[in-house]
Amino acid sequence: MAAEADNDSHGLCPSPNFIAAINLLQEKWSMVIVLCLLNSQLGFNEMARRASPVNATTLAQRLVQLERAGVLVKTVHSTMPPRTSYALTEAGLALAPVLEAISDWAERYPLHPAAACQAAEALASGISSD
Repeated sequence: MAAEADNDSHGLCPSPNFIAAINLLQEKWSMVIVLCLLNSQLGFNEMARRASPVNATTLAQRLVQLERAGVLVKTVHSTMPPRTSYALTEAGLALAPVLEAISDWAERYPLHPAAACQAAEALASGISSD
């Protein structure tokens, strides 16, 4: 019993908040969506182009999840036709150093060089079209 309390006091057991965050962020494409929104708000179609190869259904699902979690905010513009845009909240912007750390780690310890190159090229072709 004392050993269990000792583990908790040293941070060895993840908190419920940590587990909830990991469950959200581990969803396929969630971090790519956050990365796409780091520099500016985007509409759905532009997001789909930049987050390629994510399909529209998955993109829509992840956007809803991230909005519910408070990572991003959805704005519906009263234009004809109606336009929707997405922007990161303070919580979403706070993920920037996390993404930078993952990027640094991935560059230092590449998992599959050929696959990493293909993924980077696909992502760059969608992001560099500013």
